[in-house]
Amino acid sequence: QVRLIESGGGLVQAGGSLRLSCATSIRTLSNYAMGWFRQAPEKGREFVAGLSRSGSYIQYADSVKGRFTISRDNAKNTVYLQMRSLKPEDTAVYYCATTRTNRDYVLADYDYWGQGTQVTVSS
Repeated sequence: QVRLIESGGGLVQAGGSLRLSCATSIRTLSNYAMGWFRQAPEKGREFVAGLSRSGSYIQYADSVKGRFTISRDNAKNTVYLQMRSLKPEDTAVYYCATTRTNRDYVLADYDYWGQGTQVTVSS
């Protein structure tokens, strides 16, 4: 069983920055594709950013391109989402997700999910 624990959320003013962390119980991150998703109140869950198992392929939602950066630290078994130039519409619960895979590209579906961390951006 893979465990994911997100942290780093909080309240920030528009234009500010936050860095979310996703601590994993995974020994070898390079065997897993990683993703960040978010869900705003009364809205469905949406893809934010994804990282292939090798780290060679990265995708972002159009709404966050140029502002968010996904990365990972294999030594710490942790994945990050650096968020800059935050907007009120970025307000949501952010979830980290992962799945073990042999495919080296960004995936749409994941088997394991964290509990989420709240990000609130005030105007």
